[in-house]
Amino acid sequence: MEIGIDSFAMYNNNLSGVELSATEAIDQLIERIVQADKSGLDVFGIGEHHKKGFLDSATHMILAAAAAKTERIRLNSAVAVLSAADPVRVFQNYATLDLISKGRAEIVVGRGSSIEAFPLFGFSLNEYDELFKEKLGLLLNVRDNEFVTWKGKYRPALHNLPVYPRPQQYPLPVWLGVGGTPESFERAGTLGLPLMVAIIGGETHRFAPLVDLYRRAGKAAGHAPEKMIVGLHSLGYVAETTEQAIEDFYPGYAANFTKLGKERGWPPVTRPQFDAQAGPLGALIVGSPEDVAKKIRLHSEALGGISRVTFQMDSAGLSHDQLLRSIKLLGSRVKPLVG
Repeated sequence: MEIGIDSFAMYNNNLSGVELSATEAIDQLIERIVQADKSGLDVFGIGEHHKKGFLDSATHMILAAAAAKTERIRLNSAVAVLSAADPVRVFQNYATLDLISKGRAEIVVGRGSSIEAFPLFGFSLNEYDELFKEKLGLLLNVRDNEFVTWKGKYRPALHNLPVYPRPQQYPLPVWLGVGGTPESFERAGTLGLPLMVAIIGGETHRFAPLVDLYRRAGKAAGHAPEKMIVGLHSLGYVAETTEQAIEDFYPGYAANFTKLGKERGWPPVTRPQFDAQAGPLGALIVGSPEDVAKKIRLHSEALGGISRVTFQMDSAGLSHDQLLRSIKLLGSRVKPLVG
């Protein structure tokens, strides 16, 4: 199983009161990617946001800087908000990243749970799904064909036009990042794309019917079972002991998700809710290396087998040093336990 990290390049969200400049925060993020590479982790993803407190509006730029300092770790978008982007430019950006990294780039695309990109780039939320469906089709066309002929509703047509550069990998890996919408799971299966399931709350086993829908759709479309790859994106953190991990993780998690809840209509975080989420059936993967490895195995069994799990750590207000230690533990102790 592949083990990795996803980051939203958040900064100055910790509880220490010590503020970093944007330059310092970017330097620390790249240091964490380098450490993940040295620790033997398999993948590092950067998300996409366009608001204060986040540095990931140009994800491919961060990944390209990291590519020049790493050797083996795969680098991806987690996720690229394709609905509000030009698929040709997305492909060109990640094809270039693939060349810089010598074949280590991936694109994880999604509709986006953060919606600030839509008004920023002039797109309507009323066309949320239609935009994504059309743009995903164009992205796959460009990926698979050097010369592209295409016509759609939201972008000027292409008439036998070439798209460069071409990546080192053929085809360039494209994953579909999904939340809890059945149509998204079915779409990924029909297209035969790897699936990255974001589960940040609730009980992981409740997503099993959706993952089954993905696999059934892939089979009905004629895709080989081994092509139907499932990854899991979860909030998580590793420390030497489970008690220490919870002590480190809970305060920032509660503060940041209570703040987010005010924006999205969720109730404040309580400790009993957190304990349930960190328990055997909950989505959070927080604990000692042994407990985290056990939780990953439980998640994999619940979803009928997963090939990749990525930890989203920087939404819990952890310090740079805490994140570095957790990355080292993931590589040295968790990864060998899950195989």
